[in-house]
Amino acid sequence: MEKHALHYETFIKVSRAISESKDPEEVVLMTAESIKTAMNVKGCSIFLINKKTNELELAASHGLSGEYIQKGPINYMHSIRESMEEGPVAIFNVHDDPRIQYPEEAKKEGISSILGVPIIIRGKVTGALRVYTEEPWDFTLRDVDLIQAVAQICGMAIDVCRLHRGYMTSIEVLKNMRDPKEFKSNKWTPYEGVPKSVSPSICDY
Repeated sequence: MEKHALHYETFIKVSRAISESKDPEEVVLMTAESIKTAMNVKGCSIFLINKKTNELELAASHGLSGEYIQKGPINYMHSIRESMEEGPVAIFNVHDDPRIQYPEEAKKEGISSILGVPIIIRGKVTGALRVYTEEPWDFTLRDVDLIQAVAQICGMAIDVCRLHRGYMTSIEVLKNMRDPKEFKSNKWTPYEGVPKSVSPSICDY
């Protein structure tokens, strides 16, 4: 029961942090920080797919060194591919798993296990969320469910923030295109356009 409570508490903390974010950059950063802290793991990183290069680009990371983060480009077709196409993938030992693109760098960083789950926005895989541990971690089904749920919330929050940013940008563009002082209402009234010489009473119909 205590284990279940821990997962619920973690989920509440993470979802609250994400919901308070106001832009996509803040969403991914808060997600990475919250997962790392709440689950007490070595680190967490979030990647988004660059459609032009077909590579996973780092959007946010917490707990990992700059050297590891900058280890090189990550092609999602060769890096834990299953987590991008079929769902969550848990790797117990990164040192001898062929799905790891940079095993030596992971070993140097002190990473033993990785859990990768896809980030889905509007039904399409657009990125990945990864959790890194120092000690070998046999991820349970509840661990996977928790991270997958957070990844889904992260994806929805990114989408909402992007839409909000787009709306705000559109509003600013419209404001710059049209001076409010020169704005003329398009609402029609019975007396609009009537010459001053004409008695308003004739328009009362």
